[in-house]
Amino acid sequence: MQPNASPSHMDFFNGDASTGGILAALAPHDGKALVMEYGGRIIRPGYHLTEVKAGSFVTLDCGGNPDSWRETVLQVEDLAPGGETAFMSVGKFRAILDQVGRRIALDPEARLTFEVGPPGAAMQVFDAGRLEIGDERVTLRLVPRAAICKPRHREALAAPAPACCAAPAARSSCG
Repeated sequence: MQPNASPSHMDFFNGDASTGGILAALAPHDGKALVMEYGGRIIRPGYHLTEVKAGSFVTLDCGGNPDSWRETVLQVEDLAPGGETAFMSVGKFRAILDQVGRRIALDPEARLTFEVGPPGAAMQVFDAGRLEIGDERVTLRLVPRAAICKPRHREALAAPAPACCAAPAARSSCG
């Protein structure tokens, strides 16, 4: 009989990481350091989870299509070294979100978004790209969230692969 082993990594695509999904993946690793990588850099020890936002969005895209979703936004400040030499533990990260969840409703199915930046710099928006499980640390690799035209994106996903001699595609419904 094989022991239950955690996967060494978990990939997320197109912002499909949910609040509950990330927390469940982290649960067996409370004693490990949580390291985040964003924008080609590793977050510094002593980083600070400054705010947790639980939002509900109702939108209208450029093609006139309504959309709605829930989102959990984690604002993380990449602090300069100030005596702190250790990364936040997975357990502390989960405990912070558990404490927030007792005060405001966090939807486990909500899209998870990260706003990250060093003090004095503009925050950047990221999605979870990959969770890598090591012996002593868990690395959460964040990927930039790109702006997209949703109607054009939907058309591209629905369109069959063009043949080599196909007629040019019809104009996008994007305004």
